Amino acid sequence: MKKIAILGSTGSIGTQALDLCRRHPDRYRVTALTARNSREKLFAQVREFRPEMAGLTEGFDPKEIPEDLKFCRWMSGPEALHAAAAEEEADQVLVSIVGIAGLRSVLDALQAGRQVLLANKEALVTGGHLVTDLAAKAGKPLLPVDSEHSAIFQCLQGAGGNRPEKILLTASGGPFRTWDRERIERATPAEALKHPNWDMGAKITVDSASMFNKGLEIMEARWLFDMPEDRIEVVVHPESIVHSAVVFRDGAVLAQLGVPDMRVPIGYAMAYPERLETGVAEPDLFRLGSLTFEKPDERKFPALRLAREALRAGGAACTVFNGANEEAVAAFLRGGIPFGEIPRRVEAAMEKLSGLPADCLDDILEADRQARLAVTGGR
Repeated sequence: MKKIAILGSTGSIGTQALDLCRRHPDRYRVTALTARNSREKLFAQVREFRPEMAGLTEGFDPKEIPEDLKFCRWMSGPEALHAAAAEEEADQVLVSIVGIAGLRSVLDALQAGRQVLLANKEALVTGGHLVTDLAAKAGKPLLPVDSEHSAIFQCLQGAGGNRPEKILLTASGGPFRTWDRERIERATPAEALKHPNWDMGAKITVDSASMFNKGLEIMEARWLFDMPEDRIEVVVHPESIVHSAVVFRDGAVLAQLGVPDMRVPIGYAMAYPERLETGVAEPDLFRLGSLTFEKPDERKFPALRLAREALRAGGAACTVFNGANEEAVAAFLRGGIPFGEIPRRVEAAMEKLSGLPADCLDDILEADRQARLAVTGGR
């Protein structure tokens, strides 16, 4: 039986991971759960799975803990993430929190000798060299949970010594795939939150609409698979059935297919190198009839260009890209800026903060702080 700690247990990834634990009670024991501020959801999870430790990172008052949940050790703030990642007994730590907070949690888990199941892009985007160096020293390969990176990882398992030459990173294209630039510029938050295929949180859904998520995934793939950015090609695939593919030296292409359901990549990471029954149906290829692939339009979606520029620049450029985007998306969701302003704010921050170092965690956190200030003007 594997012991698992889940950071971000009330979000989409966390709840689906718990569904798999529920399906396989003989294989998984939940030892720690954390959430940001969804206390009632977390309380329900603690009642069901009875972990040793649980915590809320925002707005937590110990007086709110119901009497029947006081068997559990409760913590608050960043200390809750550290405890779940590194202090409670666990074989696996699923890091599914959003944002740069995931970097410290991943480092904590690796330093404690845990197997990291990675559903947090920012850890590799902002601190890729720190994370991969520590994972190598710990002898604990990072197991990706993002559908695209899990697909690539699965394809690489069938390499058999055949050298991978290129990664084909698929993208749904989001809700604005067929829109013109002028219409995208004026898109509303309600329109940006209507993803055609996936059910995700607000920030990730907006990132899909702007294709910033794909820029982050290029960065993530560069570190996960040690692949230069010019050999990571984005392919728009609106059906979201081919989750990504790998081109090999001999011309063979291996792809991973499936319906858009995150329980498949989550289950693969949880059970690796085995396979887990997930309850997900197989794709009906006859009903689909055909699959389409398109080249992304970087004029409509400049995030792809900016991501590659950040990777080539090195230093803390990827951290600036990420932090500036987070603040710009938050401003857009509040109605403070138009949708088309998001990439402009990010590019301006990258230009202003070029050359910042990223030699250690403190450097990265300082670059993130400056990036956010560059977007908000100090607010």
